[in-house]
Amino acid sequence: MVKKIKGNADPQLSQAVRESAHLIWLAGLGAFAKVGEEGGKLFDALVKEGEKVEERTRSAASDKLEVVREKADETRDKVTDKVADTWDKVEQIFEERLARVLGSLGAPSRDDLLELTRRVEALQAHIETLRQTGEH
Repeated sequence: MVKKIKGNADPQLSQAVRESAHLIWLAGLGAFAKVGEEGGKLFDALVKEGEKVEERTRSAASDKLEVVREKADETRDKVTDKVADTWDKVEQIFEERLARVLGSLGAPSRDDLLELTRRVEALQAHIETLRQTGEH
């Protein structure tokens, strides 16, 4: 607690204390104003820095996303190739088994039918030749 000075206090001391208090008050007001000014500048600087960080982050994320897309495309292509190869093998096995079953039932094979077709065409050509020579 502050005690009041009684009696004949030195007026110069009293004046010096008042001036010091006033200077302290002004320094406080100045500090408050400076924080207000610098705070705005600091805020703006932080926003600018945040924008830079955001841009770097977006760029890095975009690069990583592109790498992931490329890997997904490669994987999809590999899977598609494997599925196609597997399907071809299944189809070939099916055709071979079907041919065996048809052969055991006595049905003509594809090659048998092609040979028969070739022979029929040859016979038709021979008959046509005979007709033309018989007419003259």
